[in-house]
Amino acid sequence: MRFTGVMLLADIVSTSNAVAATRSRKAKVAALAECLAASSRNELPVVTAYLSGTLLQRRTGLGWRSLTSLPSPAAEPSLTVEDVHEAFERISRVAGAGSQGERARESDALFGAATESEQAWLRGVVTGEVRQGALDSLVQEALAVAAEVPLPAVRRAAMLAGSTVIVAGLAFDGEDALAEVGLVVGRPVLPMLASSAGSVTEAMAKLGEPVVVDTKLDGIRIQAHKSGSEVRIATRTLEDITSRLPEVAEIVASLPAHTLVLDGEAMTLGPDGRPRPFQETASRTATRSSPGTAVAPYFFDILHVDGRDLLDHALDQRLTELDRIVPEQHRAPRLVTVDAEEAERFATEAVAAGQEGVVVKGVGLPWEAGRRGSGWIKVKPVHTLDLVVLGVEWGSGRRKGWLSNIHLGARGPEGFVMIGKTFKGMTDQMLAWQTERFTELAVADPHSDWAVEVRPEQVVEIAFDGVQRSTRYPGGVALRFARVVRYRDDKTAAEADTIDTVRMYLH
Repeated sequence: MRFTGVMLLADIVSTSNAVAATRSRKAKVAALAECLAASSRNELPVVTAYLSGTLLQRRTGLGWRSLTSLPSPAAEPSLTVEDVHEAFERISRVAGAGSQGERARESDALFGAATESEQAWLRGVVTGEVRQGALDSLVQEALAVAAEVPLPAVRRAAMLAGSTVIVAGLAFDGEDALAEVGLVVGRPVLPMLASSAGSVTEAMAKLGEPVVVDTKLDGIRIQAHKSGSEVRIATRTLEDITSRLPEVAEIVASLPAHTLVLDGEAMTLGPDGRPRPFQETASRTATRSSPGTAVAPYFFDILHVDGRDLLDHALDQRLTELDRIVPEQHRAPRLVTVDAEEAERFATEAVAAGQEGVVVKGVGLPWEAGRRGSGWIKVKPVHTLDLVVLGVEWGSGRRKGWLSNIHLGARGPEGFVMIGKTFKGMTDQMLAWQTERFTELAVADPHSDWAVEVRPEQVVEIAFDGVQRSTRYPGGVALRFARVVRYRDDKTAAEADTIDTVRMYLH
């Protein structure tokens, strides 16, 4: 018997805090399952998203800057899950003249009705910083427990539907209802993800079989669906960007198949044939402005062709179909080998050509979308910079009571310039150390606000995957996938890397 009453936001926050407070996967799943089982059918999609730490609205126009100052919190919880969802719906629809003021009013009304703990959670979910440890895979496990259905059935249905949220209700309808979810041409599926390894040799040892070494192109992940003359291009987040990449859609439309689903990358190239900076390709998917530089597709997998689903076929069988359908100039360069030295040379040449690295794949493995499994293993060179900490934010959930998210700065002509933030790569020992360190360096009372400005003295070594142009930070650039390697007490702030050094990684 499932509870069909009204779920409060406080129930979500309480569950989120319980999940954050434990490292036990079993305990996390149990807490999530209890909350899912208590939600009504109408609430279930919103509850599923919120427990994953995400909103159903793709964009709200809110960010960390607009949420630095919040109204006084409510004394008692009253917001329901539906109240919050409807408020974010209104905020997401705000547009046109006076939109900034209207969005601020809606935001103040929502946050003013929230308690202090609810405000902290809402701010975290808006900025993507709900650090409760409840990834989508955990929510899928919890759905299986709550609905008493097999986990593989939930995972496969979510992959084919493109979302765990979509299949949450079906899980409570039973395993047969989940089994009815199939691959539909025109409906993007969740992408297959890759784990990481330090070298190609290490990756090959994990797979233990002949491997495919794919070039990891420095572009954007795309999924192409073709049905007759209709083509749909989607991003890895399943956003439809067909209208923004007409040249890609035209190429897919010309391929010799009536129905087709392809996985690949889209990328811009310079006159010398080398890839242009990542942000040039990314900008084409972020706006509906004029096309500008042409983007070309490079496909590395095929999921469906002419009525046949290939998800459960081995990779080498899928690649045979890919080669039959897609001409070589639109396939990602790859090597099939059992020789580690040959694979390492291929990887070195890919990086020298301006690409990100390689992805090593087992030739006999099926498609495992939506999960970061062991069938695909990415290998990329690691870049590091020595930067200065300009500020830090108090953590939430399991990190509550510690100074966590650090603001990163590079040396500029007239002082330090902020180029990003990160909370990744921090151990508990590091969190304890930096809480003490940045409390000492705080410019004002470190407990007076959630964001703490510090004297620019502490140098930190940061690993990152690339640099892209950004209007979000004063430096005009942002680091991709920044994470802490170590704190550099052997360096002074005057020895930190300059903003010009950072910008060198744009090319």
